[in-house]
Formats: sequence, structure tokens, C-alpha cells
Amino acid sequence: MTSSAFDAEGPRVALYSSAFAADPHRAYREMRERYGSLVPVDLAPGVPATLVIGYRTAIHILYDPDLFSADPRTWQSDIPSDCPVLPILQWRPTAIRSAGAEHARYRHATVAAIEGVDLAVLCTTVQGTAMQLIDAFCETGAADLITQYAFPLAFQVINAMLGCPPDIGQRAAAGLAAMFDGINAAQGNATLAAALMELVARRRIEPSDDIATRLLASPALLDDVEIMHQLVPMYGAGVEPLLNLISNTLLLILTDERFADNVLGGSLTTRDALDEVLFNDPPLANFCFTYPRHPVLIESLLLPAHQPVVISMAACNNDPEIRGDDHTGNRSHLAWGLGPHACPARQAGYLIAQQAVEQLLDILPDIQLAVAPGELEWRPGPFHRALAMLPVTFPASNRVSGENISTSSVDAPHWTTL
Repeated sequence: MTSSAFDAEGPRVALYSSAFAADPHRAYREMRERYGSLVPVDLAPGVPATLVIGYRTAIHILYDPDLFSADPRTWQSDIPSDCPVLPILQWRPTAIRSAGAEHARYRHATVAAIEGVDLAVLCTTVQGTAMQLIDAFCETGAADLITQYAFPLAFQVINAMLGCPPDIGQRAAAGLAAMFDGINAAQGNATLAAALMELVARRRIEPSDDIATRLLASPALLDDVEIMHQLVPMYGAGVEPLLNLISNTLLLILTDERFADNVLGGSLTTRDALDEVLFNDPPLANFCFTYPRHPVLIESLLLPAHQPVVISMAACNNDPEIRGDDHTGNRSHLAWGLGPHACPARQAGYLIAQQAVEQLLDILPDIQLAVAPGELEWRPGPFHRALAMLPVTFPASNRVSGENISTSSVDAPHWTTL
């Protein structure tokens, strides 16, 4: 493996560790004091990378695809097949892992498929799903908002957008969880791919008004394997980050007096709370991978050719050089990415998360965290900022929709930890 310009500086920071997951902001502060904007890290044991924690440095890299390629194929040629982060980072025929003409072809097809989503219909879908899920626990006076609300809501809504039936979606979500947690990641990757290939085959026979069907009809003339790979980042950037955005925003509102009082009282909006989370605890904390095409000198440090350079959206957003004390109305965070690989589903993501939070708080306004914030557990992993559970209590109330929900189809996968 290529040696790093940081090797003489001391040990690398293990982004996959439980200690990092428990208090990443402290880790970012210590990184900044010791290394500045560029930090030597391990994404998994023996998998070195450079973590970018300086905002301006990140902007420079994200807007320079000619020097920093998104194509990982040279890097992954030296990576063992059982590497736990390989399924997340590996090359796929998708825009997010391609450059040049390939990137343009896949990006155009993906953006067009997403832009076909009717946001009014999506809003109705989120509201109806939220009400059904709340009905399932509102009479009990207690719930875990991860497994009983944020995950099944994200799961059902993303499945509806993609045109994915629940039985296929359940297998896809289980595979995705294994990939993000880094446990049996290769098997999780295979499970996800098999499920999405089945979805493509079903939509080819039974077309509908959904993203998978629009990809099948794309002028880009994607084959079935290419379509499956377009769906992988859509699922990955849908279920896992979306459930984390919803749950992290609910945690903020339940624990921060600025939001607990003002969101419910009307001075601040749910959108303000979402953006506070996207600044401080973005659901994908460390992502946006690039690979220098040749050794690159940045800030007097030589970045090795083809070794991953990872943008820490969480750390860059909190760079003291650009951070102010009040983020209200400020949406300059990097949580959606920037440059040619920026997330094309930003508008839909905001809508889903906002409606999910508002529906819960409207129906259960007196909801409270059931444990001290310090007792909450964060799932280890180098990429996400994800709670394992979010237990709450509230005065028991009557059901609001009067409809039943089949919880067997939306059970959260068993989140594993390292």
C-alpha cells in the first residue's frame, strides 16, 4: 500500500473505533490542533486515507475533479476483497464513482430520474406513513424513534420513490446496514445488489411512476446492471442518511433548549433545526471520496497518488475559520456535498426529513427523551453519524389515522457494532 506523507507524524486516527463514534467532535478538535486541515486516518485496520477537516481545503478539492478523481479503481486494486469499507468505496458504473464522459452519462440519467419525483405526492406519502407509524406506538406512551419511526419511515418512503416492493426493500436495507457498519460488508454488498437486480427485473416487466422505471426508460440506454448500480447510491443516500438526519434532528430538538422551546413555539422552524444538524452532526459525517491522480502537494503536505482523500463534512462545517456562533438561516454547510458530485436529491431529502419531524411533534408535542443524552449510544463506523437507539416517552394518546400498519414489513435490520 502506498505510504503516506503523514507516516512520520504519529499514529493514524481510527475512524472506525467506538471511541471516535462516541465523541467525534472532540476528535476533530484534537486533529485540528495536531495536524491542521489534513489528517492521517484509517478507514479500517490497515486502510489509510487523508481526512480533510478544513473548509476551504475541502472546497478546493471538491471543485477540482481533474486533479482529484472520483474513480477508485487504481486504489482498490491493492485492497483485499474482505476489506470492510470496500463495498462502500469500490468502483461502480455510477456518477459518484466515475469521471469524464462516464460521469456525465450516469449523472444525467440519475438527475432526470430523481427530478421526475412529484414532490406533492412525496409529501403526502411521508405524512401518511408518519401517521401510520405513530399510530402503532402512540397508545403505549413510549417508543424507540430509530426502530419504530425514523428507520421504517425512511425505508417506506425511499422504497416508494424507487418503486421497490417491501419484500425486496427489506433485503436491500439489511445489506445496506451491513455495508455501513462494516460487519459482513461483502455479504451485505451482495445482498443489496441481488435485491436491486430483482427490483430492476420487476420494473422492466411492470413499469410504474418511479425512479427505477425512469432509469429503464432513460435516453442513456443503461443496461440492467448499470441501472442496479444507479440504485445502490440512491438507496445508500436514502435510507441510512435519511433515518440519521431525522433522528439526529429529533435528538437536537429534545435536548437543546434553543430548539425545544423555539421550534415548538414557532420562533425557529424545523428547517432551522435540520440545518443545525447538517452543520454539526450530518448523517454522513465523513464521505465525498476522491483519489489524487498523482502525488499532490497541499498545504506543504504530499498526498499520495490514488490513496483516498475523504471530506469530513462534520469537521469542515465546524472549521473555526468559517464558523459563526449562529447558523440560523445559514445553509453553507457541506452536508449535501459540492461540485460535480453533489447530492441531486437535496430538495426531496429536506422535504422528507422536515415532514417526518413535524408530523411527530404535531401529534406528540410533549415527547421527551427517556434517558440522559450521555447514555445514548452512537453506532461505530467511519462514514455515518448514527444513533443506535432514541428512546422517548410521552403522554399516551389515541390513534390519529385509524389505520393498521404491518410492522413485519418495516422491521429495522439488526444494527451491528464493531
